[in-house]
Amino acid sequence: MKLQVFIKQLPLKHTFTIAHQSRDVQETLIVQLEDDGLYGLGESTTNPFYGMTVENMTAALEAAKPIVEKGEWESPEALWEECKEIFSQNPFAQCALDLAAWDLFTKKQGVKLYDYLKLDPTNIPTTNFTIGIASTEKMVEKMKELDWPIYKIKLGTDHDLDIVRELRKHTSAVFRIDANCAWTADQAIAYSAELKELNVEFMEQPLGKDDLEGMKEVYQHSALPVIADESCIVESDVEKCHGLFHGINVKLVKAGGITPGLRMLYKAKELGMKTMVGCMTESSVGITAIAHIAPLLDYVDMDGAMLLSKDIASGVTIVPGKVTFPEGPGIGAKLL
Repeated sequence: MKLQVFIKQLPLKHTFTIAHQSRDVQETLIVQLEDDGLYGLGESTTNPFYGMTVENMTAALEAAKPIVEKGEWESPEALWEECKEIFSQNPFAQCALDLAAWDLFTKKQGVKLYDYLKLDPTNIPTTNFTIGIASTEKMVEKMKELDWPIYKIKLGTDHDLDIVRELRKHTSAVFRIDANCAWTADQAIAYSAELKELNVEFMEQPLGKDDLEGMKEVYQHSALPVIADESCIVESDVEKCHGLFHGINVKLVKAGGITPGLRMLYKAKELGMKTMVGCMTESSVGITAIAHIAPLLDYVDMDGAMLLSKDIASGVTIVPGKVTFPEGPGIGAKLL
């Protein structure tokens, strides 16, 4: 078995701004596993907020290389467990490896990943399309570029309600809002009633991840459901979010891949919480992997490749109400 790492640049259609960063190009790391004439692909984007760089991801993968290339692991779950100490400080690198392992493993089984997981690919919620922070005029312009039934609006400015009011004038689409930890509990509660009137479906991570007392207040008094993102990174966070959030947004790159992501989603369902998976502006490699587990979800944010001016891979195609998977077994994405 052979492990290879490729570093790629993903150019964005527009400068992408959220509450704590802006970017025009997203750097990403691709893992390729080859064995018996087959290969599997995985991906993780870099992220300065979480301290994840191509250098430290590559170093972590190099450390895991002897275990991976020995090829004695019987399943992606087994490989994940065997390597978890190596990746304890770098779940992003483990995600890229885990996705590649699932792709290769299911190709060897001769089945698509969703079939192996016994999921129905016709039962996938429509992804939202993300509108990053910009001038209100620019946000309206970006929204008009793509007529979509659900928009996720990034907020975290000193005029957030004004932004949503203005965007609402231009579409009847459902809104989801993501404040990326930028609000106080009082703000979130106060904003929620009007946001509900503006046809906002839910608020994602309105407070800082450690403001548990504030989230308890928001959970009890918000007019809208609240979904955890930064507060729900790893498996142990799911139970901590119960009673503070109505649902969780699992990011595979932050969790460490599909293997722990599935456990998080099933745990949330067990607790009666809503389930969502979000992306980190991945190419079609990472987005196609998300699509395979999307039948498990109430909501999905897998628009990463749609935000690119040029993709590096082929994979799923997404239109409102329908996801079309690539032919063949495995996850199915291919580098262009």
